[in-house]
Amino acid sequence: NKGSGTGKNAGGNKGTCKNGESSRKNGRSTGSQTAGRTGVAMFTGLVEEIGQIKKVDRTGSSCRLTIACHKVLEGTKAGDSIAVNGTCLTVTAFDGSTFSCDVTPETMRRTAFSLFASGTPVNLERALRFCDRLGGHIVLGHVDFTGRILSSEKEGIALNLTFSAEEKYMKYILEKGSVAVDGVSLTVAKRGDSSFMISLIPHTGSLTVLSAKRIGEPVNIECDYLGKYIEQLMQKEHEGVTTKRLKDLGYGGHYGI
Repeated sequence: NKGSGTGKNAGGNKGTCKNGESSRKNGRSTGSQTAGRTGVAMFTGLVEEIGQIKKVDRTGSSCRLTIACHKVLEGTKAGDSIAVNGTCLTVTAFDGSTFSCDVTPETMRRTAFSLFASGTPVNLERALRFCDRLGGHIVLGHVDFTGRILSSEKEGIALNLTFSAEEKYMKYILEKGSVAVDGVSLTVAKRGDSSFMISLIPHTGSLTVLSAKRIGEPVNIECDYLGKYIEQLMQKEHEGVTTKRLKDLGYGGHYGI
């Protein structure tokens, strides 16, 4: 239920595609920047399980994560994408109870991954398949920034969490719009100049790491990507037709420019 700032249900079942085939995308990702194979992995923000960081191997400003889990390993192979606290990462190795992925310096800068240690719980979600229900919203797994929990208050059955946000990103955060926090698809209940609030239902709280977080802890935040694309398209539209633009488009010779 997306209504009135309610946290959307987590733990969504990816189900089985027709004839048992998986159309999960294999877009190779470097965390907040996707590269490599054709196509981009997408997620719904419905967390499938809470995994646990088993090992962090740091090399300079990069690291390699080994994560203990069960459900997201079903049908997974090397090269598949899994969102870890909302960050799209590529599976480089796996066994019956863990998978490993590499984290680039860019991802470390954009996320709260620098705080990961053995035993840290994390939200996990496999990439969306074309046959799956889109129960949350389209999440790319490209974290925009890290915010912090400013307050945590109970209201009836709900847990109202308020997060700080960089002012330059607030234009993409709309009341009753969607936002991904640590990979969880949530509805914005209220927004301020540099903060926003969500209302977490018990079901979502029990299936994600959000309800266990304390005031002051950082979270990964991804704004709804549609607003960013619309903004860029509108900026292009306002450029109009100039001599430079005609030259760039290869029409200079036809118009005597």
